[in-house]
Amino acid sequence: MARMTWIFSPEPVDAPDAVALRRDYYGDVAGSYWKRLATEAEIDEGLTDDGAGQLVPPTGQFLVGRFGGKPAGCGGVLMLEDGERAELTRVFVRPAFRGKGGADLLMAGLEDAARALGARRMVLNTRLDLVEARALYTRHGYGEIPAYCTGPYMQIWYGKEL
Repeated sequence: MARMTWIFSPEPVDAPDAVALRRDYYGDVAGSYWKRLATEAEIDEGLTDDGAGQLVPPTGQFLVGRFGGKPAGCGGVLMLEDGERAELTRVFVRPAFRGKGGADLLMAGLEDAARALGARRMVLNTRLDLVEARALYTRHGYGEIPAYCTGPYMQIWYGKEL
């Protein structure tokens, strides 16, 4: 029997697997915030003009992760105005694929992508209730930093030298 492995590669955010993963990501984070399932219309609205189009070089990168060939996770990095910082965004592993090491490999791949774009520091923002995500970030050496941006779902900020 072949061993299942993770493979991460850059993909356009409008590629079919990337779109499906972005929809699942939005449904997951919005649903946990609202404490109910997000509707298809709410997901459509949330993805409209969400800035994902910037996740292409030289302004960013979007990675899709596959486990055993199946689309299982995604994440992006967005270069910030100063050209030395990249923002970690849309980090997601589908629930059926969690616990298989993909999140750690995804984080490493996203950090490599940020370095390749010229970033020397990675920053991110998240919500306090996303406990598993926050644990992932701290496990990878991210520490709490002062707010570098504001928004309705931003409650804590992290950073790390690359």
